Amino acid sequence: MSGIVFFGTEAHDRIVDFYVEQLGAEIWLEQPDCTILRYDNQLLGFCARDRAETDGTITFVSETRDAIDDRYDALAEYARGKPVENERYRIYQFFADDPEGRTLEFQAFLHETEPI
Repeated sequence: MSGIVFFGTEAHDRIVDFYVEQLGAEIWLEQPDCTILRYDNQLLGFCARDRAETDGTITFVSETRDAIDDRYDALAEYARGKPVENERYRIYQFFADDPEGRTLEFQAFLHETEPI
């Protein structure tokens, strides 16, 4: 079973451009007031609304620490801080904000995981 997480946005075109141009997502489906983006196995929908829904965290998983460092370099202006090792969860991560203030997390597991 697959799924889509939808968010209302006050800045539809700006948000879609951010996820496509800055994060490398692809437009999967256009609807009358919603755009569904695909990033690897993740589907995110952004729908034009009167207010932005910004609760929750959107996490992007990479395979290596180097990939997280590269992502940080590309998104430093949006980042809350540099990547760090989180011993509790055995991950390497940093947090950032999208243009409407949604929390983005970029992480790499520092241990083996099952393929998705």
